[in-house]
Amino acid sequence: MNTLRTSMSESVDERREQIKRAALKVFAKQGLTGAKMSSIAAEAGISQGLSYRYFSSKEEIFTMLVQEALEEAQSAIQDLQNLPGSPKDKLKAFTQRMLDESQKAHFMLIQVAMTSEDIPAQAKEWLTRYSAIDTIGQFVPLFKQGQEIGEFVEGEPQRLLFLYFSVVTGLMLQDTPASPGYWMKEVDMLLKIIAKEET
Repeated sequence: MNTLRTSMSESVDERREQIKRAALKVFAKQGLTGAKMSSIAAEAGISQGLSYRYFSSKEEIFTMLVQEALEEAQSAIQDLQNLPGSPKDKLKAFTQRMLDESQKAHFMLIQVAMTSEDIPAQAKEWLTRYSAIDTIGQFVPLFKQGQEIGEFVEGEPQRLLFLYFSVVTGLMLQDTPASPGYWMKEVDMLLKIIAKEET
């Protein structure tokens, strides 16, 4: 009996994750207003009626995904100092994580949520907590270290990092015809915005 209950519980969890993965793709592209439960169900390969067995509304899924995306972003930032290599190596690895197809949708969802007005109150609360954290500021010590050893260009770290991440975020949001993973191959080119030319 316990085995059956465990199996059923795992099945429910798997279905919920399937729907959440589909919703993440839909929300990242269409936002909350443009997304419909029918399009989420279609992306998940299930009927719309079945999707309502696991979630009461698209707003419930959206709020849950925003929380998870923000936690993922913070985790990635906190892991920054533990990455191997020089400051440039660490920033390159972080950028690759942002642009990776399996992670990109989380960062895109945060941008969508931050630029949308009609989002659930709980999602707004998560965003408010996230906005209170100086995200760019967390990269400043690493950037200064890179400047000291001659890896990064001179200048105000906050402004240079803001420019860099604005470009990276803009690329994530572009619906370009480039092949999957294209920008992953171009991270070195993106780094030229803030990195010194190697001699």
